Amino acid sequence: MTSPLHVYRFGSPEPARVLLVHGLTGHGRRWESLATNHLSGVGVLAPDLLGHGRSSWDAPWTIEANVAALAALLDAEGGAPVVVVGHSFGGAVSLNLAAARPDLVDALVLLDPAVGLDGAWMREIANQMYDSPDYADRAEARAEKLDGSWGEVDDAELERELDEHLIDLPNGRVGWRISVPAMLSYWSELTRPVPIPRDGTPTTLIRATRTQPPYASDELIAALDASTDFTLLEWDCDHMVPLAKPADTASVIRDRLG
Repeated sequence: MTSPLHVYRFGSPEPARVLLVHGLTGHGRRWESLATNHLSGVGVLAPDLLGHGRSSWDAPWTIEANVAALAALLDAEGGAPVVVVGHSFGGAVSLNLAAARPDLVDALVLLDPAVGLDGAWMREIANQMYDSPDYADRAEARAEKLDGSWGEVDDAELERELDEHLIDLPNGRVGWRISVPAMLSYWSELTRPVPIPRDGTPTTLIRATRTQPPYASDELIAALDASTDFTLLEWDCDHMVPLAKPADTASVIRDRLG
């Protein structure tokens, strides 16, 4: 069966030891600089999630559908457990993967995970995307990134993002290489409670202190602390943790690789 996921592979040609799971509206190639510059010699998988990038845009657009696709990907790689790194929405997907298939997850690294968020907040974000899903030109798209959580990201990284992820639309405008209907569904998925992995799962959570309100709630942190081999790190940065602090992020991943 053909996989619905488009997968980027970085580092060693040996079996993958790390699975990198991007956030909502993102794509797998966002991890390229981190993987090639800071995780050289480590086999890395970085898929586009469903409805994103070059993966299938077909429904269903749910956490469970992504978990099933990621589990099938890891099974096809041989089924050896890996360190799963999830950013934002990818953190919610990673937690669900660890709960559903603990045999595939050696450790978790959660980068400002978006879990159990407020429904009214998600409605506002979904409404904004529904009302304005695209941009007049590249300059407008860049400005939105810089005005948001990309202000600390290196300029070269932002230009790579625009080159890879911004596409011409049939209406003469430009937009991200995503399915907007899928994104609207996923904003709702972010309000769902997430199961906590099995007891003892090595888990590191990095909370970005400049994100207000925080994506990683005190309730999530308390639940992980009570049920897993847990480490909390608080970093002085905005939400785009792996792009703002790639070397530091890679260091945490290497620690979990042992």
